[in-house]
Amino acid sequence: MMRFTLPRDIYYGKGSLEQLKNLKGKRAVLALGGGSMKKFGFVDKALEYLKEAGIEVRLIEGIEPDPSVETVFKGAEVMKEFQPDWIIAMGGGSPIDAAKAMWVFYEHPETTFDDIKDPFTIPPLRNKATFIAIPSTSGTATEVTAFSVITDYKTEIKYPLADFNITPDVAIVDSELAETMPAKLTAHTGMDALTHAIEAYVATLHSPFTDPLALQAIEMIDEYLLKSYDGDSEAREQMHYSQCLAGMAFSNALLGITHSMAHKTGAVFHIPHGCANAIYLPYIIDFNKKDALDRYAKIAKRLGLSGTTDDELVDSLTSLIKELNKKMSIPSTLKEYGIDEEEFKAKVDMISERAIADACTGSNPRQLNKDEMKKIFECVYYGNKVDF
Repeated sequence: MMRFTLPRDIYYGKGSLEQLKNLKGKRAVLALGGGSMKKFGFVDKALEYLKEAGIEVRLIEGIEPDPSVETVFKGAEVMKEFQPDWIIAMGGGSPIDAAKAMWVFYEHPETTFDDIKDPFTIPPLRNKATFIAIPSTSGTATEVTAFSVITDYKTEIKYPLADFNITPDVAIVDSELAETMPAKLTAHTGMDALTHAIEAYVATLHSPFTDPLALQAIEMIDEYLLKSYDGDSEAREQMHYSQCLAGMAFSNALLGITHSMAHKTGAVFHIPHGCANAIYLPYIIDFNKKDALDRYAKIAKRLGLSGTTDDELVDSLTSLIKELNKKMSIPSTLKEYGIDEEEFKAKVDMISERAIADACTGSNPRQLNKDEMKKIFECVYYGNKVDF
């Protein structure tokens, strides 16, 4: 038996933030990141709508990129004191991911982080609060997913928490928030979304429910990402929807080793998540095509890429990804990104072992061992073809 889970309600379209004024409740926490939502006036809008709804609000501010275990526990303490019946997270993936984890410790204060690190070990929620996610970036799709990525900086490990319990109840996908993204963030989040969709389409748990979502997202991203990168408002709106579709797909089909590798090198080398996915993706397609050639070829056909054989079609797909990266100034190798060679050599065994143990590895279409993972990392570092 398989499962397909989404938020109960998804409100979308420009100005859909206004849905906040229709909430019923007494108290809400509003979790925020580094300040861009305040700067562009969206926090004031949200507070005004919540005031209109008669809801008292407390802010949890300053959630850092790649939120830490410590940040999660601090936010949970605020919730325990304030006792909200709504948890609202607004901003990029980081404040939403952090708020999801805070939610767990608010409702289950006796739980430890070790208790929930493994997939599907989070206890039932919604006894105290309901969760609303409002994304301002077009990539993570955490507003519709059963995932949250939290970093333990003491051990340099990123933990992708995975459980349908932390799927938000409500997602507000208002593209006006995404229009504030700078070009580099637009590039990184867009490639994150593309990776989500491609990995979901070839993942071992893909299904007739997830395939249409993944393919539609891929097609839309191919059409709108570069236009969005150039600042086109309509393209920004369409990218905000396409990344959400990709999120619906991967939350249910799961992901693969592009994400496993990005999680582990992100924590150790501090590579932005979307950038890491963009670098790794063409190499991983080359590795996975031995077991998923037809799936990648179907993607290429959907995009109208050239090729008379499946191999040629897949080569066209990897060429497209590399060209997208080039046009958006994303490096093609870890060395080009700036990772010191000696540091890479010193840590490649460690990150390979950790990537094998990552929650995303199990749903990759081609299984591998630590030595093979290390060889892929080395190919990505130096820019060598993955041909094994």
